[in-house]
Amino acid sequence: MQEIQRVQFAPLKNDLILRAARGETVERPPCWIMRQAGRYLPEYHKAKGNRDFFEICRDAEVASEITIQPVKRYAGLLDAAIIFSDILVIPQAMGMKVEMLEGKGPHFPEPLRTKEDAQKVLDYKVDVLKELDWAFRAITLTRKKLDGQVPLFGFCGGPWTLLVYMTEGGGSKMFKFAKEWINQYPDICHQLLQKTTDVAIEFLSQQVIAGAQILQVFESWGGELSPADFDEFSLPYLKQISSKVPQRLQELGHKEHVPMVVFAKGSWYALDKLCGIGYNAVSLDWLWNPADACKINQGRVTLQGNLDPGIIYGSDEVITKRVETMIKQFGGGKSHYIVNFGHGTHPFMDPEKIRHFLQECHRVGSQK
Repeated sequence: MQEIQRVQFAPLKNDLILRAARGETVERPPCWIMRQAGRYLPEYHKAKGNRDFFEICRDAEVASEITIQPVKRYAGLLDAAIIFSDILVIPQAMGMKVEMLEGKGPHFPEPLRTKEDAQKVLDYKVDVLKELDWAFRAITLTRKKLDGQVPLFGFCGGPWTLLVYMTEGGGSKMFKFAKEWINQYPDICHQLLQKTTDVAIEFLSQQVIAGAQILQVFESWGGELSPADFDEFSLPYLKQISSKVPQRLQELGHKEHVPMVVFAKGSWYALDKLCGIGYNAVSLDWLWNPADACKINQGRVTLQGNLDPGIIYGSDEVITKRVETMIKQFGGGKSHYIVNFGHGTHPFMDPEKIRHFLQECHRVGSQK
């Protein structure tokens, strides 16, 4: 089996987010934003041109450029970069075709509809290093280009979320097929979830070997499950990822601790459990009152979030007020807190409004 070539990288100049994720007291809460590299930035559209989304993900030079764009634009305001990629690269590595349709989002031409469809995926021999080689090359190149400015996030989709896309064939409002699968064929679903989990563990581990310094798992459709179904079809697999990635990194000879973050959007009922399954940080969507989340957490992990992205459409005064309230409710942000949105940026956002948001996070978060 091929191996990722290990590279000597520049020393890290800003480790604020790593310290905060580990639960250390910091001088101010670190800041980054989900989907901070993407469609709201004019430089993104220039770099992408009219090429296919997955085509630019697989171009290490372009993917690294897009990853670093917000770090350059908001110089000194962002405390992390996140590799430009997509959660659906795991289904691709598992032999499924995924397209990104302009204006519509991800599309699976042949979603899982029958037991035979599922068996094809289960029988497919996945070689993570081969199938996702381009992702590792993009991470290594990006880490080199960052030159130690900020840490680099690697990420993957949560197993349940990936199963949703694999069965629905894209985004959904009704989740008809995903719900049919878990209620009619739970045993096959568990086999698919386990295989997806195994691939995710290897993918995340190899991202670290390639240069990622912190990891996030996006269980974006977690809130579509009932509490009981979340406990069966999401939580055990998220827990496997948090426990087995460190083990795999040890096997690969990586000795440094790599913080891990989990984001289960909409899964409000699961926060207490999510704080106890081995992740260093739990990201919150904007439906949470931060003070309530802090009471449930009891300082066990670092909390991340959770500004409603829609607030960026407001005035500077509105953004300032919401930032002040948010950071205050997270206890001032000097301990167990990372600033973020409650989900990702929107394509229509004004980059200067996001600059104001980040500047205010620095101002408020630095206050004694």
